[in-house]
Amino acid sequence: MTDYPSIEDHGLIGDLQTAALIATDGTLDWFCAPRFDSPSIFASLLDAERGGHCRIRPTVDDYVTRQLYLPDTAILVTRFLTDDGVGEVVDFMPVVGTEPTARHRIVRLVRVVRGTMEFTGEIQPRFDYGRAGHTLELLSEDGAVFTAGDQSLTVHRIGDVVMHGDQRAGGMVAEGDGLRLTGTLHEGDVTGAVLETGGAAPARVAPDEVEALLRETSRFWREWNGRSTYRGRWRETVARSAMTLKLMTYAPTGALVAAPTAGLPEQVGGERNWDYRYTWVRDASLSVHALLGLGYTEEAAAFGVWLMDRVHESVGERSGPLKIMYRVDGTCDLVEESLDHLDGYKASRPVRIGNGASDQVQLDIYGEALAALFVAAEAGLELSHAGWSQLTALLDWVSEQWDQPEEGIWETRGGPQNFTYGRVMCWIALDRGIRLARLHGRPAPLDAWTQARDAIYRQVMERGWDGGRGAFVQHDRTDVLDASLLLMPILGFVAPLDPMWLSTLRAMKDELVSDSLVYRYNPAASPDGLAGSEGTFTLCSFFYVDALARSGFLEEAELTFGKMHTYANHLGLYAEEIGLTGEQLGNFPQAFSHLALINAAIVLDRQLDQEQDLVGPTVREAMRRLDEPGAADGSWRVPGMGDGA
Repeated sequence: MTDYPSIEDHGLIGDLQTAALIATDGTLDWFCAPRFDSPSIFASLLDAERGGHCRIRPTVDDYVTRQLYLPDTAILVTRFLTDDGVGEVVDFMPVVGTEPTARHRIVRLVRVVRGTMEFTGEIQPRFDYGRAGHTLELLSEDGAVFTAGDQSLTVHRIGDVVMHGDQRAGGMVAEGDGLRLTGTLHEGDVTGAVLETGGAAPARVAPDEVEALLRETSRFWREWNGRSTYRGRWRETVARSAMTLKLMTYAPTGALVAAPTAGLPEQVGGERNWDYRYTWVRDASLSVHALLGLGYTEEAAAFGVWLMDRVHESVGERSGPLKIMYRVDGTCDLVEESLDHLDGYKASRPVRIGNGASDQVQLDIYGEALAALFVAAEAGLELSHAGWSQLTALLDWVSEQWDQPEEGIWETRGGPQNFTYGRVMCWIALDRGIRLARLHGRPAPLDAWTQARDAIYRQVMERGWDGGRGAFVQHDRTDVLDASLLLMPILGFVAPLDPMWLSTLRAMKDELVSDSLVYRYNPAASPDGLAGSEGTFTLCSFFYVDALARSGFLEEAELTFGKMHTYANHLGLYAEEIGLTGEQLGNFPQAFSHLALINAAIVLDRQLDQEQDLVGPTVREAMRRLDEPGAADGSWRVPGMGDGA
C-alpha cells in the first residue's frame, strides 16, 4: 500500500489529445498514447510493480515536496526541499493542436535553484497496460528508444549536465529493460528528459530549446485563460477548473472525456472501478453550460458539432438515437474487460477498461443534450436545416419512448426502473425542443411534443412525489432520495421556491448531506447491483450549492461552497468522490466535478449580487414551517407572497 500515492497527490498535464498524472514525489504514474482512451505506457497508479513509471526525485529520503502550477497555465512544478538545496521538476506537454497525431511529448525539466541536490531518475515503461513486452536500445549518451510492436517511446536527453554517478558528464545507464540515472546537480544546473511517442530518433535537446517550448506552452495557456469572461468572486478557482476541463478535451473532435484515468476506485479495495476515458453525452453536454458561462463559445460549438454528428449516425435502436457514451473520435466500441494481471490501486480489483454501461438505456441524456443545444442557440450557435431535421427525429423518439424503464444517470446495474430524474430530463428535452422551434420558426410536431411533455410533468408530480416523505424520490417503486433531482430547479422543472421543492431540499439536507458533502443516494436502501459502498459525490455537492443559492439560502450556499474548496487537492483538483476523511476517490480529475463547480460559482455570484434580502428571510420562514400540517402537499402559502407562489 505504501507504494501508492494518494489519488489527490497528483497534478494533471496534457496536450489536448492525451494527458499524464504526476505525483508529488515526482513519479509519472499514468500516461496513455496517442489518445486518452489508448493503452497505457505508464500505469503504476494501477499496479506499482507491473504498471510502469517514470520517476525523478531526490536520492535522500528526508525531503519535503510541494507542487504548484505556474500561474494561469497547465505547467506543473514539483519542488523538493532539503537541508542542502532546493530542486524542481517542471513537467508539461507542448500542445499539439487539432490534427490527430501519434507524436506526444512529455518534458521533464530538472533544475536546482539553491544549493545542491542528488537526484535519482528511473524510466520503466510498460506498454499496453503492462501486457506487451518491450526492447530497449540505448543508442548513445543522448537518448534511448523503448519499442513494443508498433509502439515506441523515445527518451531525449536535455542539456549537457547528465545525472550519472557522482559525475557531471556521461550518459544513461540501462537497468534491466529500463533506464536509471543518478547524479548531483548544483545551483543553476539544468537537465532532464523529453519522453516522446511516435517513433522519433533520440537527440540531445538544448536547454534553450526546452525553454522555448516552455514559453510557447505557457503563452498558449495564458492566452486561453485570458479569454474567460468570468469576473466573479472565485476567479482563481474557476480558472483552474476551466483549464482542467480544457485538458480533458480531445481537440480534433471537441469531445470531453469524463476523466483521463481508468480503474481508480470509488472505495479502496472495492469493485467500483470504472474506465472514464470516454465521452459521456451527459457530462459533456453539462460542460457546455460551464464553458458558455465563461465565454468559451468555440469549445461549446466544437462539442455541439460532435454531438450532432452522433445524432446523424444514429439508427434509432431501443436505447434511442444516442448512445450514452462514445470514444473521443465518436466510435462506440466500448467492450468492457478486466485486466486481471494488474493488482489495482491499493488492491482495488478488478481493473476495468472499456465500459459495459455503454449500451444501457439512460433517458436523461436527451434532456442534457437539448439543454446544451438550447443554451448554445441562445449564445448564437444555431442549428443548420439538416441539424434541425435530425433533432426533430430525436425528439419524436423521446415523445414516444419516454415512458419506458431505464438504468438511470448513475448507471446502476440492479435493473431498469422508472427513474424520476430520467422523466424530468425527457421533459427538459421536449420543452427545449418546443422553445427552439418557436424561437427560430422551425417546423415541428408541436402538438405531439407538447402532449408528451405535459404527460411527463403530470407523471412526475403524481408518481415521482412521495407524500409520506414530503419529497421527490428516486423512482416510483421506492422512497429513496436521489441527489440527481437537485437539477429540478436548476433546469427549470420546478420553481426553486415551490413548497414541494423546498420540502425535497430539506429532506435531502437531512439524509444525503454530511457537512457540505452530498451522497448520490443510499445504496443500502436502493441496491445498485454492486458490492461495497462509496464516498460522497462531488458533482452533487456543487449541485447542492447551486440549488441552495436559487432557493434563497445564500448564506448556507456560500458557506457550503467555501467548505468544498477545502476538499480540493493542493492544486485545486477534484476526483469523482470524497471519502469520510476528505480523501479523493474515483477517477481523477473528474470533469463532472469541475463543470459543476463552475456553474455553482456563476449562479452563486449572480444571486449574491442581487442581494436576496427579501427572499432569503422569506424562504427561511417557509422552511421552518415545513413541519406544519399541510406542508407535505404544498397547500400552505409562503408568508409575504401571493397565493400562487
